[in-house]
Amino acid sequence: MNRVATRAPARDIALAGVALLGLALWEASGWDLAAARLYGGDSGFAWRESWLTSNLAHQGGRWLAWAVLALMAVDAIRPLLDGPSRRERWYSIVVVLACTVLVPGMKRLTHSSCPWDLREFGGVAAYVPHWHWFALDGGPGHCFPSGHAVAAFAFLGGYFGWRRSRPGLARAWLVGVCVVGALFGWAQLARGAHYPSHTLWSAWLCWSLCVIINLLPRPTGGNAAPVAPVPRALGAD
Repeated sequence: MNRVATRAPARDIALAGVALLGLALWEASGWDLAAARLYGGDSGFAWRESWLTSNLAHQGGRWLAWAVLALMAVDAIRPLLDGPSRRERWYSIVVVLACTVLVPGMKRLTHSSCPWDLREFGGVAAYVPHWHWFALDGGPGHCFPSGHAVAAFAFLGGYFGWRRSRPGLARAWLVGVCVVGALFGWAQLARGAHYPSHTLWSAWLCWSLCVIINLLPRPTGGNAAPVAPVPRALGAD
């Protein structure tokens, strides 16, 4: 366990670096606009107000995030499973909240507009890559990175909080967060609300923030207060 704990930060940083390289390659490819054109045309985006993308994935995604956060708070107050200490569970919640502040805060500083704001999709803006930080595209801006994707990727903090004591459960949590985040990203792409890179950058920012916070001194202590026994079939990692 000690060797695993020692290697984990190095792997976390390495993964962030590899992901950053992948993002740079995506940016150089210019595929953002090509991806938006798969769903949008002169009259806009047909999926913009559909029940699946707007009601279920967008509005429903927000409610899901609040429900998971509430469950994490309940678990921190009265642990539902053996695992991290209560302090560590609250620490995970703080990391989640930090992610929800970071990305929306960055959105307020950027000038990049959403795909549905582009002239070729019925809007008024010209396409300007979002990494042209100070360039104006003639639209409302404040679309990069994806705030909705944070409703999933902010919960990467749960993976870092549980992986020391319940690595199997932590890995399952990580996979679930990534799958839900990808679904949210697809829905926003289909609606014309974001490019793929907006979602990918949100994921990278949340991961990187978790890595940085995880390198700081963490709360220590024994396991959480005893909880009801968990059947082996359900509790096994």
